[in-house]
Amino acid sequence: MLVTEQEIIDLKNLVLQLNSKTNCIVAVEGKRDSSALRKVGYRGKILEFYKFKGMVDFTDYVSKYKNIILLFDRDKKGRHLTGKTIHLLQRRAKIDLSYKRKLREITKGKIMFIEQLVCYESYLV
Repeated sequence: MLVTEQEIIDLKNLVLQLNSKTNCIVAVEGKRDSSALRKVGYRGKILEFYKFKGMVDFTDYVSKYKNIILLFDRDKKGRHLTGKTIHLLQRRAKIDLSYKRKLREITKGKIMFIEQLVCYESYLV
């Protein structure tokens, strides 16, 4: 994958912004997504959706956090999970999708799955 200098700079800034967030949690779909975030330098708390026994179990657990950054994939399944999570957490927590949008903009849509961030690892660490 062709990686531009601007992508690297912007992605570094995105990770710095994520690391500076306090009182929040990042939610991803699975362990490969979690691993990819760690490899690009994210040090905060990550929840993996697939470690829970379904949507209700996940949303009940995650609702104890006031701020939730959703980084589900941009495929059909990820969009469905995002919509369902937003619906179930309405009025219970603040859902932040801005990092998902920023990631799409930075990578010019090349990254569909969070686990694909590993291709930036050698540039960021």
